[in-house]
Amino acid sequence: MNKSYRIATAALAFSLSSLTGCQPGHEEQAKAADVTGSEGGRGIAVCQPGAGQQFAELAGVESRGEENTEETTDTVPSRMVWIPGGTFAMGAEDAAFPDAKPVHDVTLSGFWIDEHEVTNAEFAAFVQATGYVTVAERPLNPADFPGVPADKLVPGSGVFVATAQPVSLDNPLQWWQYAPGASWRKPFGKGSAAMAHPNEPVVHVSYEDALAYATWAGKRLPTEAEWEYAARGGQEQQPYYWGDEVKPDGKWMANIYQGHFPDRNTGADGYVGAAPVKSYPPNPYGLYDMDGNVWEWCSDYYRPDYYQHSAKENPKGPASSYDPDESGTVQRVQRGGSYLCSDQYCTRYRAGSRGKGEVSSGSSNLGFRCVRDESN
Repeated sequence: MNKSYRIATAALAFSLSSLTGCQPGHEEQAKAADVTGSEGGRGIAVCQPGAGQQFAELAGVESRGEENTEETTDTVPSRMVWIPGGTFAMGAEDAAFPDAKPVHDVTLSGFWIDEHEVTNAEFAAFVQATGYVTVAERPLNPADFPGVPADKLVPGSGVFVATAQPVSLDNPLQWWQYAPGASWRKPFGKGSAAMAHPNEPVVHVSYEDALAYATWAGKRLPTEAEWEYAARGGQEQQPYYWGDEVKPDGKWMANIYQGHFPDRNTGADGYVGAAPVKSYPPNPYGLYDMDGNVWEWCSDYYRPDYYQHSAKENPKGPASSYDPDESGTVQRVQRGGSYLCSDQYCTRYRAGSRGKGEVSSGSSNLGFRCVRDESN
């Protein structure tokens, strides 16, 4: 049975996983973590390629940060980090993540990876150079949505809106809305004055959008194995990519959700929405925001049973997508969790866990970063 959810306000099809990157029902308590936060690491090199406030108020929750404008000045250098090849144990033993089992050894060749998530300023440069129009900005074809009134067929994307009070967690449409006009330029839609902050990660990007940027930049999207290997930073199995405690020495190490999901985010980590890249300590490889902030696209098709058949060297994922919960959709892997991940609802910012998303959909907590082969 296809369990895709329909955004009632526009009667448009969006899969639940595309909006959240993870599944409900993982309410286990978060354990607390130890993070090194060092910028060094074995064999790490950094290369420099040549080339306000995200929202003032949303459902009574205030964002932290500078006042946002349409300015697209990029003040965060675009760098890539060399990740030396090696073998690691991929996956997670956590019972909450059955699709991340079994833990298995994977050997990878070395590769370059973006130091941080692709920012709005970097994406704006791509759009300016190519004239690219993202999926969220394109007109909708009435033939794809039979029976839907024409006035409802407007470009837009999925936006998280906090509920006014505590609600049951069995219906994500209580906190996800289809926002007309929402795109990377205007993360909260045409009714919001908020524009995309240049140094925050670009969001509302579909897989197609991310792939187009990567191709233009002379890069590619990471495989799921490359992403996890880089995120682990040379460390082995542990609850979080940074260590064993979620808040070592009382310090938040990633942009995730604190408070009571989905009605009250305390912003204890400094942000209630996406944070500017490099706001939190890097991992041992010198990479930022591999946990939380925004979900990141990977190149692999998603299958929950793939780890039972994965190649041992440089795996690139299955040949096709299959999700028994949403059998009518094509899905790719997403990794890292987002600022909406909470121990009450979604814990898939934890080490080894997997997310998934329908390839034509974006949302207000979904972005990406790129990689490049050694020979390029």
